[in-house]
Amino acid sequence: MSRSAVGGQDERHEIKFATYAANLPAVRCWLRLHAEAFVSPYPPRRVNNVYFDTWSYRAYADNLAGVSERAKLRLRWYGASSLPGAGALEIKRKRNHFGWKLRYPIVAGDCGAGVSWAELREDIRAQLPPDGQLWFDQNPQPVLLNRYEREYFVTIDGRIRATIDTCQQAFDQRYQRRPNLRSPAIMQDTLVLELKFARAERQRAVAMLADAPVRVGRHSKFMNGMRAVGLVG
Repeated sequence: MSRSAVGGQDERHEIKFATYAANLPAVRCWLRLHAEAFVSPYPPRRVNNVYFDTWSYRAYADNLAGVSERAKLRLRWYGASSLPGAGALEIKRKRNHFGWKLRYPIVAGDCGAGVSWAELREDIRAQLPPDGQLWFDQNPQPVLLNRYEREYFVTIDGRIRATIDTCQQAFDQRYQRRPNLRSPAIMQDTLVLELKFARAERQRAVAMLADAPVRVGRHSKFMNGMRAVGLVG
């Protein structure tokens, strides 16, 4: 289930798969030839995220421990720019198997090469409503910048969406005065397939996965990125 802080509500359930990037042709072929008739609604694009956490890494610790009710905060934007641009501040919340997302649009700010995290945080915070500012203040530390290439698919009736993420990169932002884009962490070349659908479509989605070329598995780009930059439980 996903709720937006702007523009109403969008209930959603998610199923994730992770496999080696070498399986990309097989995964694409499975989607394109599936009886559910997946099509590509728009071209691939790069997804960029900066994750924020508390000084005690609560979001990381809660995810590591599998806490049933947890949240993580990220700034997301799209495109080739490595520095934050127009996008949204998102709070992804989860309770047991269901989640919802609060989303606050952010316009592009002063993101020159020398911009500091303090300046970026001030710019972002000024654009948030009071509830968004509270979340932002409670998660003051930029800990990870990650990016990846995403391909989009949707069934012909628009009820089940799928994404394929490849070419993941992660950059440690802890203890950095300015965004660190110089030293990517060493990561396994992984492909992530994710299906997204309304709760009412769950039975249909599960049935269509019977012949999937990859297995269902727990996967978090945030957690994998944090481990890659050296944070362990």
